[in-house]
Amino acid sequence: MPNLRTNTAEGSPGCRLVVVAVSRGGSVLGRRLAESLDGDFVAAKGRLARVMAEVWANYREIVCIMATGIVVRAVAPLLRDKALDPAIVVCDEAGNFAISLLSGHLGGANHLARRVAAAIGGQAVLTTASDVLGLTPLDLWCRDLGLVPGDKAAFTRAMGHLVDEGALSVWSRYPLPELPPDLHPHPDRATADLVIDSRTAPAERAAVLHPKVLVVGIGCNRGAAAGAIAAAVESTCAAHGLAAAAIARLASIDLKQDEAGLLAYASTQGLTIDYYDKDALNRIKEIAASAVVQRATGARAVAEPAALLSAGLGATLLAAKMKWTDVTTAVAEIADPFATIDNPRNR
Repeated sequence: MPNLRTNTAEGSPGCRLVVVAVSRGGSVLGRRLAESLDGDFVAAKGRLARVMAEVWANYREIVCIMATGIVVRAVAPLLRDKALDPAIVVCDEAGNFAISLLSGHLGGANHLARRVAAAIGGQAVLTTASDVLGLTPLDLWCRDLGLVPGDKAAFTRAMGHLVDEGALSVWSRYPLPELPPDLHPHPDRATADLVIDSRTAPAERAAVLHPKVLVVGIGCNRGAAAGAIAAAVESTCAAHGLAAAAIARLASIDLKQDEAGLLAYASTQGLTIDYYDKDALNRIKEIAASAVVQRATGARAVAEPAALLSAGLGATLLAAKMKWTDVTTAVAEIADPFATIDNPRNR
């Protein structure tokens, strides 16, 4: 039998699950469950608040073997956002029930509850409306397609509308993959329930969802600060009515692979950068050329051709070259962002 891991809540390297118990009986079940799920176990009798704060910061899945009310009181001060909070599942000492308490969809607590129930021979208890009614969990659907709600309140209303009406209409600027049966294509942006668009133009009744469809091409002077690049990108998007949340990645010339400000900006935004050499950039003909840029880099331009190359076949230049202090930007739009769900590039 493998050794059980019993920690003080700092987390084993690579482990994402922990089981927490406060009683002797709960600890017996907790150790067995931790072994079954390849997780850590923490006995928290008399120190639950401190332990919960520690595991909250170090694990993505937390199974609590104790009363639901105790867990609610312990986690209440720690709650931030359903997109950030870990999955919480609560079990009784007898192992009869595994209750998905927190982050059922995005955090994976519903799935975890099923795993826990299977491991202990109990019953998973799910209360999320979409699961109970057999409807599409919109938050998971958006996550899988890389869609970011433009307004969380509007998105919450759309989820409520789906529960109440059993279906939603969807307008998209881009070709859609096969939709779930309760989401229906709609021809009119103004009257749809969900709008999938990179533009920031509001929709009267819809929840606007931004897909990862924009590529920002960036040229910059040596030593350009991350803040200057951030301001340039933000101003470019604002000038063209584009959502920054729709940015899929950045693109530039290979001479900028060690540009500290560009790398720092990409890191803070969680974006990758595609780099192209001067020959690749010069193959893109219909762009605004610059003699100054060509003398410095050998490329007739950087921002526009880099954005178009990265966006792939059928790309559209939405924002032509814009000059800012130390930075030049351009934005291209990917033609079919959902062609492959795992990688939005359609090359």
